[in-house]
Amino acid sequence: MTSSTAAPETPRGSLLGTLTIVPWSSVPTTETPRLPFLTVYSLGDGAGGPEAGERAMRAHLEKIGLPVTGELVELTQEARAAVTLLVEAEQAVLTLPFLQVQCPVPESWQDAAYRNGSVRLICLTRPWPHVAPGEAVAPEQLRAFLTDDDLRSASSHCLVPVTRLRR
Repeated sequence: MTSSTAAPETPRGSLLGTLTIVPWSSVPTTETPRLPFLTVYSLGDGAGGPEAGERAMRAHLEKIGLPVTGELVELTQEARAAVTLLVEAEQAVLTLPFLQVQCPVPESWQDAAYRNGSVRLICLTRPWPHVAPGEAVAPEQLRAFLTDDDLRSASSHCLVPVTRLRR
């Protein structure tokens, strides 16, 4: 089980509505290590309804150079100015031009993020009103939603380098 966290309130009248983030990870096998993910989605409760929110999310992502194709893009140190991820003390702080959110992450997720040096960020254009912030998300529920082919092709997928506080 993992749980969702809401981003701080978006401005009144925002087309995006309530933005939510869910940290999760793959199940490690003998061949592949645990891979950490962050999924960002809207509840579809913004001004103009779910369709307007979907268009707004797509526009925000494309404006910062994240393609909405379902293809994985690796953000380098130079090209990641618009997307940053700080992971420290079992907290992930994700910053995009239209979003800044901090969410708790399990120790195993944090360890995987440090080991991999990056986290796979999935920004969904399609709203997901079924999981409100703070609610637990069952792995099968998340898997069923994220493996939809139409959803995948209408999402932005990127590897975001992990930053840490200097010690």
